[in-house]
This record gives sequence, structure tokens and C-alpha cells, in this order.
Amino acid sequence: MSEQFSVSRELFDDVMVPNYAPSAVIPVRGQGSRVWDQQDNEYVDFAGGIAVNCLGHCHPALVGAIQEQSEKIWHLSNVMTNEPALRLAKKLVDSTFAEKVYFANSGAESNEAALKLARRWAIDVHGSDKTQIIAFNQGFHGRTFFTVTVGGQAAYSDGFGPKPGDIVHAEYNDLDSVKALISDKTCAIMIEPLQGEGGIVSPTDEFIKGVRELCDKHNALLIFDEVQTGAGRLGSLYAYMDLGVTPDILTTAKGLGGGFPIGAMLTTTDIAKHLKIGTHGSTYGGNPLACAVSEAVIDVINTPEVLNGVKAKAKIFVDGLQAINTKYNVFKEIRGKGLLIGAVLNDEYQGKAKEFLVAAMAEGVMTLVAGASIVRFAPSLIIPDEDIVEGLARFEKAIAKITS
Repeated sequence: MSEQFSVSRELFDDVMVPNYAPSAVIPVRGQGSRVWDQQDNEYVDFAGGIAVNCLGHCHPALVGAIQEQSEKIWHLSNVMTNEPALRLAKKLVDSTFAEKVYFANSGAESNEAALKLARRWAIDVHGSDKTQIIAFNQGFHGRTFFTVTVGGQAAYSDGFGPKPGDIVHAEYNDLDSVKALISDKTCAIMIEPLQGEGGIVSPTDEFIKGVRELCDKHNALLIFDEVQTGAGRLGSLYAYMDLGVTPDILTTAKGLGGGFPIGAMLTTTDIAKHLKIGTHGSTYGGNPLACAVSEAVIDVINTPEVLNGVKAKAKIFVDGLQAINTKYNVFKEIRGKGLLIGAVLNDEYQGKAKEFLVAAMAEGVMTLVAGASIVRFAPSLIIPDEDIVEGLARFEKAIAKITS
């Protein structure tokens, strides 16, 4: 039997690399949209593990899938294939524009694969000088050195030495800024169909369609990073479906596994053929455990009941936040789409989003931030309406304390 010892927040400081600063709260179990800590304090989960736990905690379909698969086979290298991976790929292909799927373990890995594929495609088809990648300021695409450089936040990419080259950044929702950068040497534009970390910013119709047109004009691929917006988060299976714009490559992770690590890159047959045997790979990508869980996720969320439910729950959530704001006047805007919601703090509370998060935790509700001045909410897609009401009541208590 393994040695037993006390596990506390202090142990983190003793044994963990200090790149995180976690809360003193250590959750030990969850059920649905409720979580309990070591002291058995209960929390309503409006954070969802940063938009990951799309079916809450311990959903019976996911528990059943992992239990069943855990007694069959856990891991195979990609020297072979496996049934869950093929079933999941078929369901993703059947439900989207895509014809081919590549599995990874995370959003960053999926984006890394997408960027490598875009460069490979451009060089193969158009020549060695077509390598420019355009992305957007305040964008976020992961923490590998390639993806963090493409992400438009210098705080995450500076300080590690020379960066991958030929990557430039435009302004989100500013089509002229894209026009100023794009040329026939551009191989791809990578964009979030709603900026997440950058502030829960939705694209205008003119902008997102204009980006697609510019890609077509200059023979560049359009990559949609749907790591956060996908898997039902905005009320459609993938966000592109509501925008009237189809990407050439789409990446997905977070909610795709409902809490189990998995990512995927989706694309067309014509583009996919440029990742020939040996050009890219992943030891764990497409492993049977992850794919079995993800298949169960897709089976549950890709239904009219759940996707329409997201839109209905979002209205309850936004209406509740606006009612709170009528009383306390702390937000200048509530924005977002579906169950990815940002409450933008007004001038009096600029830079204090973390204070709201900490105060909310003390009242028994888990929230997120998106930058220093936005409180972010990304709850389960099937959170019961009564949990939304209860969580917002606790959140209002936190605001009352901050403003008193």
C-alpha cells in the first residue's frame, strides 16, 4: 500500500513547479454541477475546468464509457489502430465539414498539428516562400512554442529566446488590419470564432466572412481554433456552423473529452494528404480510453435537446447577471454566446476580476477570469436551471461584499 500523508495547499509549494498559483480550495469529488472540497464545503461549478467539463462531473454516460473501456484495452501505439478512435472519427466526420481527423491530447497539440499541416500544404502546393501565418492580437492557441507565438499575447511568449518566424498579428474584428498583412505568401490565418482568453469577443458577421474571402483570394487556409468554442459550448456542435463560414482546418479539444484529455484536428481529404506517413505523430493521440470517453460525449451533446438547451440556459444566465448588475452596477457589458459568457467590469473595478473570483469562491461558486477585468463563466452544458439560479445567488453575495 502506498504511503499515506497529508495533502494540503502547502504541499503544492513544496513539490510543484511554481508556474501556477492555485486556490487554497482542493476539490475532492464532484457530481453534476456541484463540487465538494476536503472540508466538504459545496461549490456550484460555473468554471467547468475552463470550459472542459461540458457534461459536469461524473456524468453516467462518461463514467460508463471509461469503466467499460478500462476493462478492454487502454493503450495502443499508432502502429495499430483501435475501435473507439475509428468510431469517434466517423462521428466527427459525419457531423462536420471534415473528411479526415487527426487525434492529439490537447488543444495546443491539435493547433500544433494544424499549423504544421498548413505550412506543409502551402510548401508542397505553392512553393517554399508561402509560409506566413496571420493570427490575432489577444488570441490564444496553446503553450507550445509554435502555438504560443501564434497566440497574440506577448506575456506568454516573451522570455524564451528566438521565436518561430513568419508569424504576424492583426486586430480582431478589424478587416483592414488583415488586408494590410495578407499576401500570396500567406499560408494560413488562424482565428478563434469567438476570442476566449482575449476577452470573450464575438466576431462581426462582416469580419469573419471577410477573413474567409481574403483566404480564398490569396490561396491561404483558414484555421478555426475551436478548442474552447467547440463541442457544443456556443449552442451548435461547432461555432462555424452558426457563422456561415466554413474553415479549411478546425481544431477541437477541451469539451471534446468532457474532462478526459483529448484533442483533434479536422480537415478535408485534399489538405490532409500532405501529412504523409512519418510527417507528424503522437504517442497517446487517439488512445482507446480517451476516444471511448469522447465518443460518449459526442453522443450526448450532439442532440437538439442539449444544443437548444445551451441557448435556453444561456438566457437564464445572462438575465440573472443583468439583474445582479441592475442592483450593484459593477459590469459595463455582459457578452459572449451560449455558455461562454464574459461579464466585463466597469471602470471602477478595472483590473479586479481576480478579486471577484476569490470572493465568489468564498461564497461557494467557482468562476473564471478572461484577462484582468472580465469574469468568465463556462459551466456544464447541461447544468440544471436550479444550479444556475443558486450559483448566481452565491455570486451576488460575493458582489455585495465587494461593493459594500
